[in-house]
Amino acid sequence: MLKMEDWLVIRDYNSRGLNISEIARKTGHDRKTVRKYLNKKTPLEPQKRPTRPSKLDSFKPHILKKLSESPYTAARLFREIKEMGYEGGETIVKDFIRQIRPKQGVDAVLRYETKAGVQSQVDWGELGTVEFDGKLKKLFCFNMILGYSRMRYVEFTLSIDTPTLIQCHLNAFQYFGGWTQEILYDNMKQVVIRRALKSSDSEWNPQFEDFFKYYRFIPRLCRPYRPQTKGKIESTVGYVKRDFFLGREFSSLESLNVQVMGWLKRVNSSVHGTTHEIPLERFKEENLASLDQVPAYRVVKEETRKISRDCYISYLGNKYSVPYKFAGRTAELHISEGKFEVCVDNECICEHEILHEYGSVIRRKEHFQGLLSEILKENSACRNTSKPPMKFSGPEVEKRSLEIYEAFSQGGSV
Repeated sequence: MLKMEDWLVIRDYNSRGLNISEIARKTGHDRKTVRKYLNKKTPLEPQKRPTRPSKLDSFKPHILKKLSESPYTAARLFREIKEMGYEGGETIVKDFIRQIRPKQGVDAVLRYETKAGVQSQVDWGELGTVEFDGKLKKLFCFNMILGYSRMRYVEFTLSIDTPTLIQCHLNAFQYFGGWTQEILYDNMKQVVIRRALKSSDSEWNPQFEDFFKYYRFIPRLCRPYRPQTKGKIESTVGYVKRDFFLGREFSSLESLNVQVMGWLKRVNSSVHGTTHEIPLERFKEENLASLDQVPAYRVVKEETRKISRDCYISYLGNKYSVPYKFAGRTAELHISEGKFEVCVDNECICEHEILHEYGSVIRRKEHFQGLLSEILKENSACRNTSKPPMKFSGPEVEKRSLEIYEAFSQGGSV
């Protein structure tokens, strides 16, 4: 089939008065071909080449099904189909998903880049509900990202209170081996109670203020109605949901946090989409404050529990025994560093290591020593003080001396 240029040349020669033989000699085409294209007002439509089969074809239904359920990332879906036997590259997967994913417009923003060791960003994400202690509880995701290297840390929790926030910071510091000069936050109540125009003049949460002063980092607050100032962490929260959490199965909170450690190892070793470098490589340039500078900060979290009649308290899906004398009382749990103290009326009555499995019962023999003897004594005391059994009594009979009966027998009178 002739190209558009050849057809135009034939038409041009014909308009100049050249015959078919002359046009054939000048163009090198057969006279039949020249005649055929001179008789057509428009060139023939090009025939479409048959589509070559793609290695992705048999996996497209799976991709379409997954995307109809949740907005998974292309990288996540590529890993899935690769495990299913896909042998092609990742680029063709990304191109296919880009074509079928709905187009969404975004507002243009100016990205703010930070120098090594200067800033990190923190935020929470909410991921629905899970069942613990027979109750539905919200599941949260703590996220920290280093601004320069884009190294990430992620941890899942059942609470977003201040002690939990601080403990997550400590775990992140341990993961990174240090902390940045400043950390950027949203205006969360766990960090700031009242925000001032000047960040340093804000009224901080007292417990969190003690924490950041201890480590001497500067808390920065995101400008109101300007979420793009926290763009790095906002994108991380969404990325964790789409690339890790969605569709994942886990048996416990501990199981989920173990799984996310493996995910972090992979993403921190992969090329970042913005820097086009591997976070672990850029991390070598981060100049973090070292953990050796100060002793570890101790976080104590307090919770209230009712001691059951069978002498147990419940915490995170497990039951722990307490001394039997405190059955039915209200106790305060002081939780810190993987264990908790049980206190009643400001007296510490016992201590337990926190188990990370679910549904266990921890029973200490000493908590029940003397209970059986007390029960037996109480039962015995009840028997001794109980009233005698009720008896039926007949009519009272007057008692008389024998002389009276003798007088009656002799016919006398009394």
